[in-house]
Amino acid sequence: MLFFFAALVACIKFSALVSCTSGRSRSSDAVKDSHHIPKGWTRVGQAPGEHMISLEIGLKQSQFDELERHLFEVSDPDHHRYGEHLTSDEVKDLVKPEDDSVVVVHEWLRDHGVDKDRLNYSPAKDWVKVQLPVARVERLLDTKYAVYKHIDGTHIIRASTWSLPTHLHKHIDTIQPTNSFFHPTPRKSNVMPVAHDGQRISSLSAVQRMKAINSSHDLAVAQACDVSAVTPLCLRTLYGTIKYQPRVPGKNKIGLTNYLGETSNRSDISLFLNQFRPEAADAAFNIMQFRIEVIADGDNQQTPNNVTQLAAGKDSEGNLDAETILGISYPTPLIAYNTGGSPPFKPDDGTPINTNEPYLVWLQYVLAQRDLPQVISTSYGEDEQTVPPAYARRVCNQFAQLGVRGVSLLFASGDNGVGPEESCLTNDGRNSSAFLPSFPAGCPYVTTVGATKNFNPEVVAFDPTNGFVSGGGFSNYFLRPRYQNHAVKPHGRGYPDIAAQGQLFQTVWNGTIRRLDGTSASTPAAAAILSLVNDALLAAGKRPLGSLNVWLYKRGYKAFTDVVNGTATGCGTTGFPAAKGWDAVTGFGTPYFPR
Repeated sequence: MLFFFAALVACIKFSALVSCTSGRSRSSDAVKDSHHIPKGWTRVGQAPGEHMISLEIGLKQSQFDELERHLFEVSDPDHHRYGEHLTSDEVKDLVKPEDDSVVVVHEWLRDHGVDKDRLNYSPAKDWVKVQLPVARVERLLDTKYAVYKHIDGTHIIRASTWSLPTHLHKHIDTIQPTNSFFHPTPRKSNVMPVAHDGQRISSLSAVQRMKAINSSHDLAVAQACDVSAVTPLCLRTLYGTIKYQPRVPGKNKIGLTNYLGETSNRSDISLFLNQFRPEAADAAFNIMQFRIEVIADGDNQQTPNNVTQLAAGKDSEGNLDAETILGISYPTPLIAYNTGGSPPFKPDDGTPINTNEPYLVWLQYVLAQRDLPQVISTSYGEDEQTVPPAYARRVCNQFAQLGVRGVSLLFASGDNGVGPEESCLTNDGRNSSAFLPSFPAGCPYVTTVGATKNFNPEVVAFDPTNGFVSGGGFSNYFLRPRYQNHAVKPHGRGYPDIAAQGQLFQTVWNGTIRRLDGTSASTPAAAAILSLVNDALLAAGKRPLGSLNVWLYKRGYKAFTDVVNGTATGCGTTGFPAAKGWDAVTGFGTPYFPR
């Protein structure tokens, strides 16, 4: 008995180091991750201790290497498993953490007074979520949070360095929000005003409307297209979908993502379709044709914008994406995912808010769904170096989970060539001159889309009136995937993979015609065309394309028209030029549906 009490006293005395109930060693804290504050962000003060953070803990996935093997096999047209995409449950089994990881993380949280009944989990339990005040998170991660302000006026709470007990380092990949300053922006540029921009839609010429009505007629590209105003009729003619009638709409679906308070305004979309694809006009208000799913308090304001929102151009991105997709792929049903996340921090607001990057929020939502669109278009991105490598890799791995389930993920390559002229500096404390690759564009599990302009031939898109240049380059975080070995020489993952028209798109916003440039235009255009390919495959009893890149680099490139003129300028250089075959500005070129 005396021995028992002596042992108990010793246990209490050294409880900071040893767990008496489990026998597991507790270790001292050590830095798990550190990231420099990116250019454009300034520390403005200490974070209030009562401010609530929605903390997301990414546990190490047990068999991601095995999941990647499945992904490459089911995406390889020469493999006997081609097209045999995994189910949601099969994916969960591959990415769920080891039991030991779950146990030690629970013990760590319990040691800090966080009981299991306060935790929420992703479907595979590879993410643990809990809401805590800043002061408690600071103790949990041995860090200090601060309020940072971006040059655009956005405020967020972040900690540039955070720590964990050393025994947890092998069990946890990342924790956010901590040191990720990812600030996603729409990949679009407003065209400088010209004479007819801003006209009410009802005042446009009858000739334009008649062109859309007569879209079933045999028009040459020169008749259907105008370099100063790209329309669905032009895109359908140029890329060879004009005569194709979707055969399995409903079985085949397409999606887009809206972030940063954007939605797709149904009234504007109705006006656009009435003008440029009249037979599709009813889709704007038909929830079976066009559904909006709101995630984590995402925006879905369908009433007119106020003065502040008009000045910010609210919904111009969401409208561009939806109008482009419905204008090409109708009657294929469209799902818009409107995701909250990364809202402005209010220094006097102590209520729980979601300060996580929106990609993670969206990914966790869609990965929990059993029925997904076969193609999803995303027109947002940011400089790769604003994201800690560990977090970027983990988000990229989440994209792989969708790919292995048969979803084609298309992302915009960026609108600044190889980097904006004034910002081509590294974020490693040395401020060295460097090209700035984009994220998620450089993730090897997504297909990245550049932009072209003109028609005969198409060339790299650039617009000197607003500085738009189609983006491209090589990731500093992700090595060249093996499917690029024969096409790409540098060691980093090269992008884009493909391209499409992306300049002077006609859109309707706030009831008026507005023309936009950007890979935000080329990405939904390419997505819509690939969705029609899926329609044809499904109608023939075949599987959808799924993750595109292995197929693309092995055989699929033959269905694309090579773009050999132009360059991704930026950083005061000529950047990467278009060339025969794959290049780091237009990839393999633009799609042609009949091939």
